[in-house]
Amino acid sequence: MILEPGALAPEFALVNQFGQTARLAELRAAQPVTLVFFPLAFSGICQGELCELRDNFAMFQAAGVQLVALSVDSKHTLRAWAEAQSYDFPLLADFWPHGEVAAAYGAFDEAAGVARRATFVIGTDGVVRASFMTPRGQARSLEQYCEAIERVTA
Repeated sequence: MILEPGALAPEFALVNQFGQTARLAELRAAQPVTLVFFPLAFSGICQGELCELRDNFAMFQAAGVQLVALSVDSKHTLRAWAEAQSYDFPLLADFWPHGEVAAAYGAFDEAAGVARRATFVIGTDGVVRASFMTPRGQARSLEQYCEAIERVTA
């Protein structure tokens, strides 16, 4: 079960696709953050989802919400994928300990060894304002993101 709205978001420090450390406390200090957990880079549904977010990145900017995506892939894989797809938002590697951050959010699929398709919108106070997840093999919709962002900006 993923973290529900009202829960305190677990803090973390992970490297991004450039090897720089990103900490949740620093990410959310100035503006709310949308954490997008996804199973694997270079996979069909994940690529479709993140390309849709890339193509609608202005929606996050207009709402003053930072977009951050996380998977169990290595920083090297995430960098290659970000460059190939022109992702202009951070991709964080929940690589080692394997899936530890996804597990803290209730978004780790132990059997498959990957993150589930779960999304969390976190306020500047560190509280989860919205969360949603789709079943395995099903992409999240842009409408779900719009509704979640409204909960933190209203």
